Amino acid sequence: MAKAKFERSKPHVNVGTIGHVDHGKTTLTAAMTKVLAAEYGGVAQDFSMIDNAPEERERGITIATAHVEYETHDRHYAHVDCPGHADYVKNMITGAAQMDGAILVVSAADGPMPQTREHILLARQVGVPSMVVFLNKADMVDDAELLELVEMEVRELLSSYDFPGDDIPIITGSALKALEGDTGEMGSQAIVKLVQAMDAYMPEPERAVDGAFLMPIEDVFSISGRGTVVTGRVERGIIKTGSDVEIVGINKTTKTGWKYPTHPLSQCHRRSNLPSPPTCNREVHHLLGLGECLPLDLKPKRYLGKYLRKSTRQPSLLLCQHQLS
Repeated sequence: MAKAKFERSKPHVNVGTIGHVDHGKTTLTAAMTKVLAAEYGGVAQDFSMIDNAPEERERGITIATAHVEYETHDRHYAHVDCPGHADYVKNMITGAAQMDGAILVVSAADGPMPQTREHILLARQVGVPSMVVFLNKADMVDDAELLELVEMEVRELLSSYDFPGDDIPIITGSALKALEGDTGEMGSQAIVKLVQAMDAYMPEPERAVDGAFLMPIEDVFSISGRGTVVTGRVERGIIKTGSDVEIVGINKTTKTGWKYPTHPLSQCHRRSNLPSPPTCNREVHHLLGLGECLPLDLKPKRYLGKYLRKSTRQPSLLLCQHQLS
C-alpha cells in the first residue's frame, strides 16, 4: 500500500537537545515524542529506538546524532538528539549546526557540568539563535532552594556566552517520569510546559526560498546494495521531486526524490532536514563534493535518484544513482 504524501500544515522548526553526558537528553527526546504523540498524533520513539546502535547500547551513551519528529499545537518540529560525551563533540557540532533553537538539558542533581558549558559555547559559535532549558531529574532534589541555586547558575552561565540568561525559559521536571507515564507536575505536565515554551520563545525562522537552491554536503557514505548517499541541510531555495541539481566537484545532474522522514514530500525549503536513504540500480558513484546547488555554471553528470526507506541515523539524504544517457 502506498504511503500518503506528507503535507505540512504547520510552520516547521528544527530543534535539538544539548548538554552534558548522562543529564537525560535522549530520555527527554523519547519522553517528548511519547507525550506529543498521545496529544497530537505521530510516532512515539522509545529510548532504545533512539540509541539503537550496538555500541550505544553497550556503553549506555549517545554517540551519533539521532533524528525524530513531533508536532505541537502550533508547529511541526524536527528534533536532533546530540551526544553529550566529550569524545563525540564533532557529532554534536554537526547536529547543532542544523538547529533553529536548542533545548539545553541540565541535571538538577548535578548542575552545570563541563559539557554543559562547552555545548553552550558551541551553540553560540555555530549560530543557534535561541534556547530553552529543561532542568531534568528534579525529582531527585528535595530542597527547593537547591533547585533555585541550580537555575541561577544556569542563567549566569548562559549570560556569560551572550545568551539572554535572564529571559530564557527554564522548565523543571523529570523526563524519566514522563517517559514512564507519570501525568504529574514532574512528568508529562513538565513536557507540555516545555513545548509551550518552545512555541512561545523560539521564533519561527525566516526561510530564504527565493534564491537558487543550495545545500552544503555534510556527510557522504555508501549503503551496500543501495548506493552512495550524501547528507546536508537546505540553506537556500526550494527543491522539488524530480528536480535536477548540480554537484560541485563532479560533472553530473541528479534527479531527486524526498521523504520526510517517513512520508513522501513534494518540496522542501531552507533549513529543512531531509531524511531517508535511496537505492542504486547500477554503478555506485562515490561523491567527494564540496557542496551542491541548483543552478550552477558547470557541466554536470546526470544521475537518477530515488528514496525508498527511512534512515534512523542520518539527517538528510540525497541519492546519486546510475548514470543516464
